[in-house]
Amino acid sequence: MHNPLRMPKIIIFMLFILSPLCVSGQRIDRSQLMEDFQFLASDALAGRAPLTEGSMKARTLIRSRFDALGMTSQYDDFTQFFSFGDNKKIENAANIVGFIPGTVSEKIIVITAHYDHLGVIDGKIYNGADDNASGTAALLAMAAYFSENRPAHSMIFAALDAEEMGLQGAKALVRDFPFPLDQIILNVNMDMVSRSDKNEIFACGTHHYPKLKPMLEEAADDSKVNLKFGHDLPDTGHDDWTSASDHAPFHAKGIPFVYFGVEDHPDYHRDTDTFDKVNQDFYFQVVQLIINSVLKMDEGII
Repeated sequence: MHNPLRMPKIIIFMLFILSPLCVSGQRIDRSQLMEDFQFLASDALAGRAPLTEGSMKARTLIRSRFDALGMTSQYDDFTQFFSFGDNKKIENAANIVGFIPGTVSEKIIVITAHYDHLGVIDGKIYNGADDNASGTAALLAMAAYFSENRPAHSMIFAALDAEEMGLQGAKALVRDFPFPLDQIILNVNMDMVSRSDKNEIFACGTHHYPKLKPMLEEAADDSKVNLKFGHDLPDTGHDDWTSASDHAPFHAKGIPFVYFGVEDHPDYHRDTDTFDKVNQDFYFQVVQLIINSVLKMDEGII
């Protein structure tokens, strides 16, 4: 007997591939995302200052996750060591770098988030939950997603060290990039993506690279989070985020970037930037939006 409620298989297939939920929402492990976030922001990691025990614990988590996902790397044990500083030289800071080959292109999208923070100051732990355990946990979720859903372009996932000391990890990665820099078509940087009383996240960079804006707008169509543009106009002082985080060394080389971040809040760079202040629903929706944005750009950039 014909069932009028039973749709032909081709219609079901089309609905599946067109559904925004099938793109990201149902494939992100929310519990794993929050577990990673909470661990990175915990007292056990003591603020993740470079070379500290907490930093080593963060490195171990990221390396082990990349390995478990079957990712490869152009660096031994996923680790790019680097040194910086003159009078007070820091040696063996470390970026943790994983690679996923593209299905149709050797051009590269570089996904970045810094995992370091300020450590312990005057006996107080600066946990750096929003800044930037949030971006690091999001990077791990994105690595998991694209490991299962191979992108068209190759992707490098780089958890960067020593951002708080002058974007040193990003500078080291660009300086010693394992491929010619002209293979990079985009940098997507995440730094502070978990807190907004206005339910909004900014995508900075479209003033410099306007062709990206329509793709981002399309990605945000079905999001519960308001995607805002701006903070990238020259000569606007502190309001210009173009050089504010790890996307800056890429931009300096003429590499297009999108920087996802929230505006500063009262706990920015204070010991009160803790996991309990995070709106978990907002954060989860932001990670979905960023993954959708990367998908749109992966499809739309030639």
